[in-house]
Amino acid sequence: MSAVLLAIDTATEQCSVALRYNGRCFQRAAITPREHSQRVLGFVDEVLAEAGIGLADIDGIVCGYGPGSFTGVRIGVAICQGLAFSHTLPVYPVSTLAALAQQAIRRESATTIVSAIDARMQEVYVASFTNQGGIAQALMAPQMAALSPLQTQAWRPSANTAVVGVGTGWQAYRSQLDPDHEVAVLETVTLPLAEDMLTLADSVAAVDAAELEPLYVRNEVTWKKLPGRG
Repeated sequence: MSAVLLAIDTATEQCSVALRYNGRCFQRAAITPREHSQRVLGFVDEVLAEAGIGLADIDGIVCGYGPGSFTGVRIGVAICQGLAFSHTLPVYPVSTLAALAQQAIRRESATTIVSAIDARMQEVYVASFTNQGGIAQALMAPQMAALSPLQTQAWRPSANTAVVGVGTGWQAYRSQLDPDHEVAVLETVTLPLAEDMLTLADSVAAVDAAELEPLYVRNEVTWKKLPGRG
């Protein structure tokens, strides 16, 4: 029997909770950008009640640890740490960008994915992934990028690989990121879901709650430093 895992993500506009128990996934999600702290624990209670178990039956916590909204990321990490501390549970940190890519794999069987989340201030959080056996594997690590044409050759395994784009960054800035229309944007995949973080948790190393830190992608890594930008 696989581990019983509870996943929590509040890093974006969407508050999402999912529970894997006895081969089933119980989940709740709502776009509540200013109510995450009020909604998330209620969602936790709901999925546990639906599964008929309690926190004492959980084997680990999966945390959407960013990048995303500064406040949202902090809320999610704090909630995950609190639950993990109180029940002596390991934590599995999962990137919101990876969760977006995993959602594209689950929904559309995508093979090469560029995830982009609107970071405001004319920037996006961005990373690329490939589908390896149904699991999103990183091609390039999360970065913060200014709005400019995306150098797709740096983000795909080969020149003839089709690329799909997912996330709010593509919704907001598609013309700036892809003026030549090289990327097929999936309109159905805009915000990460805890359900996909459960899938990714199986390939992520666990950390102690005290070691969990938010993934804040800073400007130290700029778009111009990416391969192909010179």
